[in-house]
Amino acid sequence: MMSFDVEMFKRAMSQFATGVTIVTTRDGDDVHGMTANAFSSVSLDPMLVLVCIAKPLRTHEMIQKSGIFAVNILALSQRELAERFAGMVPGVEDRFEGIAYQTATTGAPVFDEALAWVDCRLWATYDGGDHTIFVGEVVDGAVLNDGTREPLLYFNRRWAHLGPVEQRGSSPWPKKTSDDETE
Repeated sequence: MMSFDVEMFKRAMSQFATGVTIVTTRDGDDVHGMTANAFSSVSLDPMLVLVCIAKPLRTHEMIQKSGIFAVNILALSQRELAERFAGMVPGVEDRFEGIAYQTATTGAPVFDEALAWVDCRLWATYDGGDHTIFVGEVVDGAVLNDGTREPLLYFNRRWAHLGPVEQRGSSPWPKKTSDDETE
């Protein structure tokens, strides 16, 4: 039997398809952001989300210091933006240069072309090994997708997208029962 090491762990985790986000933050006039897929909703009451950020990263330091962050959920058409904020574009010093964004309630940048975004104040932090789990209380947000744009996905260590609608089917999940609709 093969031992389960870090490389095997990475391979196993790469089989979980995720959406792609850019986590942004601000500290005074300094803005920063990074591409991340370790993002999840946590609670409806209060409205909470989490992001997991590696401890050595600048984004980590800035979120700890400022206590704010926004999560921008990316569209398929924003792959180049995801690559830019992942540090994959050589020679880019200011990741925000030439990128259209607004300032959310907290002051964190949110992208005009994102599918949606949530703006958060830091609610709690948890040690996650070489990462910190930042839980944010959502104080603002927007859905900018009219239903016609596809999400950018990450699967098997590469960018991905949903297949054609004909292959996916169009029935909602989970299916509502008559009991669900009357509650």
